[in-house]
Amino acid sequence: MTAPLANAYTRRGGEEMRVRVVVAKPGLDGHDRGAKVVARALRDAGMEVIYTGLRQTPEQIVSTALEEGADAIGLSLLSGAHMELVPRVLKLLAENDASDLPVFCGGIIPPEDARQLVERGVLRIFTSRDSLEEIADWALATLRPFEVAE
Repeated sequence: MTAPLANAYTRRGGEEMRVRVVVAKPGLDGHDRGAKVVARALRDAGMEVIYTGLRQTPEQIVSTALEEGADAIGLSLLSGAHMELVPRVLKLLAENDASDLPVFCGGIIPPEDARQLVERGVLRIFTSRDSLEEIADWALATLRPFEVAE
């Protein structure tokens, strides 16, 4: 893994702000090794990562993201329930005027389902073919801290 890159940070006035990512495991899936490894890769790339733990509901995930002032949500899905859980997260974000909060996913998601999720608003779907470096590089190139209205 490479050293943290400058674009994991943004300056607001004189303050340096890191990208904050909530990494979550929605649903009943109990396998979280992949989520923890990705969370660590993002942290090693210079981002602040909030890992929610196992078996989170979409409501808990969105609540955490909003309370923590997250700049993105990463969802890890291995249970096959992605077509129910991810749209629910997107709907809850919209209901909370946060539909501009980027959502990305990883796990076992068939290509046709991945296409549909992207059409519904997911920014990116990662699979087991994507390396940790590719995920971190994408996040560094894509995600930015939200500007706070003054």
